[in-house]
Amino acid sequence: MNSIKNIGKITKSMKMIASTKVAKSQRAMEHARVYGNTSSSIYENAKTAPLENENNVYIVSSSDRGLCGGIHSSVAKATRRLIAAAPAGSPTSVIVLGDKAKNQMSRSNRGDIQLSFNQIGKAIPTFAEAATAADTILRSDVKFDTATIVFNKFHSAIAYEALPIRNYSLDALKSSEGFAAYELDEDVLSNYNEFLLANNIYWALVEGHASEMSAKRTAMENATKNAGEMVDRLTMTYNRTRQAAITSELVYIITGASAL
Repeated sequence: MNSIKNIGKITKSMKMIASTKVAKSQRAMEHARVYGNTSSSIYENAKTAPLENENNVYIVSSSDRGLCGGIHSSVAKATRRLIAAAPAGSPTSVIVLGDKAKNQMSRSNRGDIQLSFNQIGKAIPTFAEAATAADTILRSDVKFDTATIVFNKFHSAIAYEALPIRNYSLDALKSSEGFAAYELDEDVLSNYNEFLLANNIYWALVEGHASEMSAKRTAMENATKNAGEMVDRLTMTYNRTRQAAITSELVYIITGASAL
């Protein structure tokens, strides 16, 4: 009983810490959504379409920490469904942001993982971190026509959903109807395409961080509640056992007195 009470105090403290982080992460998420919605609207207005025989890369966004339910397994399962739905024979590469999703993707797609990043999720992600990840991906040996970023979209304090957002290559962006009508410097367009990838990665990281903090608060709240219920059950069992022992001793005393 004492051990469970101590665990309940720890989970209650962790819930309070997560509650303070949820408010900060939600404020950062609102700013990040502006970046993400802008990137999506640019692709829509430019009418960018994937190239034929496209080479796909799936970027799985998670973090390094647990204690937040099945939030990491949700993005891993969603990525597996997207890979299974891809045309047969199409080359597939996987890039993982965070150790938790890496461990889960390694069980089923170990050979497809080309890059992985860690030290993610300790604090609210910044655009500089997303830009560094985008720069590393574009300068690596991973070649792709379409990048599908799978992340947890925050809906409410108790609801999130694993969703994909698409990022297209420079060739697909140049051949899109909206950009083909203009004469653009290729270096400028290349920098702009890298900026769009960094935008989407930043959106995915911050949105996933808000979902993780909310799920962690919910998990610690449930753990504290379960600890309290377990203490109540053990207290009742302890009292019943103690009362039974006292009753048995009284029976022995009364029986002995009657015999005398």
